[in-house]
Amino acid sequence: MNSDSIKPLAGRIALVTGATRGIGEAIAVGLAEAGAHVIALGRTQGALEALDDTIFAATGEHATLVPLDLREADGLDHLGAALFERFGKLDILVGAAGVLGALTPVGHLDPKGWDMILSTNLTANWRLIRAMDPLLRRAEAGRAVFLTSSVAKTHRAFWGGYAASKAGLEAIVGCYDDEMENTTVRAICVDPGAMRTRMRAGAFPGEDPQSVPAPDSIAPFIVDLVRPDRVPPKGVVRFKDRGQESPSEG
Repeated sequence: MNSDSIKPLAGRIALVTGATRGIGEAIAVGLAEAGAHVIALGRTQGALEALDDTIFAATGEHATLVPLDLREADGLDHLGAALFERFGKLDILVGAAGVLGALTPVGHLDPKGWDMILSTNLTANWRLIRAMDPLLRRAEAGRAVFLTSSVAKTHRAFWGGYAASKAGLEAIVGCYDDEMENTTVRAICVDPGAMRTRMRAGAFPGEDPQSVPAPDSIAPFIVDLVRPDRVPPKGVVRFKDRGQESPSEG
């Protein structure tokens, strides 16, 4: 077995937002275990340091920690410039940060809550693409992955704010991917489905958490999607369909 098969992301630089808990944390650890140097973005230094301890224990390497609130308008632009100075490229971008917001009738959504959902789930990811696009283009095979949800299409009652943000995200990512047709950059949305996360518990408080998969179950799937020797499927990829929509060889 060669080293590439053991560490398929060796030498790759990966930025993960929402990296301190849930699916984002699991993906950050999974990418690190696959050989990538992880740039972990989260809101609190303490949670980032705990993640770094986990990554170091698993790999013997430290992550780059970035305490940043995605809703800070200029923060991502400054981060893009800093990453260019330090790394000169970005191989992998994973937008895992997100908020659920209030589950309430559309007519009851208050403007402050609406703005919070859209600024976190949609606007921040647009700014992320805008800031990281030059770095992704400099990579051998830039990969951008964003987490979405089935409610973007099913339009479930009381989920209006969250559903609107994810529908918008799918549109932005799809347009960006089409714009990248003549480059080596590829962008997709991944629907992880039901996962044992704090957000899921907030949406379904009566659900037995052991009845849904743990977040770390999706990490190998994401690693497979962002490998430079494979071309990810276009559009929205559902984790539960992973046996039917596997990435193709590059």
